[in-house]
Amino acid sequence: MTDEPEAARGLDPDDWAAFRANAHALLDAALGKMERARDGRVWTPFPDAMKAAFDQPLPQDGLGEAALSAQLEALLPYGAGNTHPRFFGWVHGSGTPQNLLAEITASALNANAGGRDHGAIYVERQVIRWCRELFGFPETASGLVVSGTSMATIIALKVARDAHLAFASRKAGLGAARLVGYASAEAHACNARAFDILGLGADALRRIPVNDRFEMDPAALRSAIAADIEAGLQPFAIIGTAGTVNTGATDPLAEIADIAEAQGLWFHVDGAFGALATLVPELHPRFAAIARADSLAFDFHKWMHVNYDAGCVLVRDESLHRRAFSDRPDYLKGEARGLAAGNPWPVEYGPELSRGFRALKVWSQIAGFGTRRLGDAIAVNCQQAAYLAAKVDADPRFQRMAPVPLNICCFRYLTPGLDGPALDALNAEIVIRLQEEGLAAPSTTRLRGVSVIRVNLTNHRTQTADLDQLLKDVAALGSAL
Repeated sequence: MTDEPEAARGLDPDDWAAFRANAHALLDAALGKMERARDGRVWTPFPDAMKAAFDQPLPQDGLGEAALSAQLEALLPYGAGNTHPRFFGWVHGSGTPQNLLAEITASALNANAGGRDHGAIYVERQVIRWCRELFGFPETASGLVVSGTSMATIIALKVARDAHLAFASRKAGLGAARLVGYASAEAHACNARAFDILGLGADALRRIPVNDRFEMDPAALRSAIAADIEAGLQPFAIIGTAGTVNTGATDPLAEIADIAEAQGLWFHVDGAFGALATLVPELHPRFAAIARADSLAFDFHKWMHVNYDAGCVLVRDESLHRRAFSDRPDYLKGEARGLAAGNPWPVEYGPELSRGFRALKVWSQIAGFGTRRLGDAIAVNCQQAAYLAAKVDADPRFQRMAPVPLNICCFRYLTPGLDGPALDALNAEIVIRLQEEGLAAPSTTRLRGVSVIRVNLTNHRTQTADLDQLLKDVAALGSAL
């Protein structure tokens, strides 16, 4: 046996048995965290000592495997809190312990899912086929597993932009074209960011007023399109939202699809979390018009509870999708056989050549649970939101501030003689105290000019007792403050 110089040792463990023991212990700790997700505080601030541990000079010598495992395990209590059943803030999925196994498998494969002929490519194609079936897209539609709806929106709107400009924009840019698009005033900020990134400018996204249910007003949409055409601008896309982040409202997708078809505009659906409510038979009719969309963006890591991060983009016309991104230089030339086969490659449908194997955890979630069980979890969250709304309505200490069409309930705590900015400040402080004391983690937003407590339910661990406790804690803090 030849003694290798230190520099030639590589990076594999010197002692595989010791490494295996450390790895098993860390996996056990991770599983223990998820098994005990209901226990203890919802959110725990990152301690100063831990912050200092991650504020060190660039190391020349490593920690060693045991010390490294200990530091990794020490991170486990300090997440955002979204695995806990009383995390009600924003729209975060709660993850599953089963997904840890998919992540371990994907890490062991260490596959670049940007292209070539290997297992990751076929797993992702299976996921996209399932998504086409779920949302009623044709078999010829294309898609891609991405980091989330923000990236999916950029991809979808780039296809829309390029197709509108006959793909000249890929080389020549926008030139004198003055493109405009339309979304609800309640639409997510990722849509305006996509307009910015694509060189259209955020102001080119027209914010269409909403009705008293916080849904886009089709009459206002028609008027905005007519005004832009009259002004010499070029409308090219309409974005309908399936589940707004503020209230869970869904725009009238069928009517928007009709308008887009009549005007010859691209119809994109932002379905970040709400689109997956189509898994609930009673809710499916509300989302059936997604099948008419030219593109759809949504997240697996929200209401499907895939561990972060995993989103998806679907595009009805595969040829337009590939034409907006495909660029195969000589070093990425495809072959009919060998490792360079497997065409077309995922890189031809998005901006990333280097891509992790996200599709495996998505496949694992769908294959492991099935759509019926995943849909049942969504249905329970919607029932819980209705339960919370009824409790709020029945208690004079609270005021509900919006309809509850899906899984989000917005309300505020009332104090006699207190209104305006003072009442806003009180409700904002209640939310911060709930978070700081580890009791619950709702968020705040503003509806019709006032600050409200926003409770989002995308957690398969939440029970009605958690909602009862939330209202009890809100009332106690409100009274004390």
